[in-house]
Amino acid sequence: MMPGNPLGALITTMRQQYSYTIPDADKMIEEYERLLGINGNWFEQYVRYVSNVVLRFDLGPSLTAFPTHAQVLIFQALPWTIGLLGISVILAWFIGLVLGGIVGWRRNFPGSELLTTLAIGFSQIPQYFVALLLIFLFAYTLLWFPARGAYPATMQPGLTLPFLMGLLRHSFLPALSIVVVSVSGWLISTRSLMISILGEDYLLFADAKGLRPGYIFSRYALRNALLPQLTGLAISLGFIMNGAFLVEYIFTYPGIGTLFINAIGILDYNTVQGIVLISIVAVLTANLLLDLLLPLVDPRIRLGG
Repeated sequence: MMPGNPLGALITTMRQQYSYTIPDADKMIEEYERLLGINGNWFEQYVRYVSNVVLRFDLGPSLTAFPTHAQVLIFQALPWTIGLLGISVILAWFIGLVLGGIVGWRRNFPGSELLTTLAIGFSQIPQYFVALLLIFLFAYTLLWFPARGAYPATMQPGLTLPFLMGLLRHSFLPALSIVVVSVSGWLISTRSLMISILGEDYLLFADAKGLRPGYIFSRYALRNALLPQLTGLAISLGFIMNGAFLVEYIFTYPGIGTLFINAIGILDYNTVQGIVLISIVAVLTANLLLDLLLPLVDPRIRLGG
């Protein structure tokens, strides 16, 4: 339950700008409360909200862009978040899996120790801090990439090469800030899995058969380390709308994160509740898909009773 009155600041501003009297403002507050669904006690509000969501998938009007409904704003921002965070998470997972497998396989090499040390350090750095460093270095110092927005403001969105190139330039820094930190976590976890696998009998048997080390690494060791990481990937994809919200906000990226923070700032209940609801559904959907797809990659698991 969010504290405060979402209409207080709005009515105060309207009084100052348009010279509304107190009785007029009180009537306006009652009407806005009815439109936003926040009139009545908390139980009435809860029943009204749940019935609207379940029966009509209506999250109610949003104060962020009144009278536009919250679900409209969320579905407008959702593709930007999925495009940026989804691709970043998958890319970080793949890079971390490969590097972590190599580091665990060749753990006694000096380069492996250096990569592990760097990964441990970067994994403790918040993504928003990396985002600020990248903006300072590449946007304001070197002037290589833009610091704000999702695409050039002078371009009309469309499937044209100039627009797509501008889209990539604007998304590079926010994606890099997510990938740098996420790769570190995947590298550390894959390295630990690889080290635990190296002592297994089937690897010793494969080596005794005379198989090439590269073949043993890719087909036996890394393949078995892949299965737990697939579970982690599914969970990460389910949480893409919960993570990196500050990164989107720092870069003024028109995704769920920016919408969420702006909605909190003006006490936009309906939009905040809608984003939380969509996030919960995304996590549950990701876990359901994992349960359905895992038997396809792990022969030890079978569907059915």
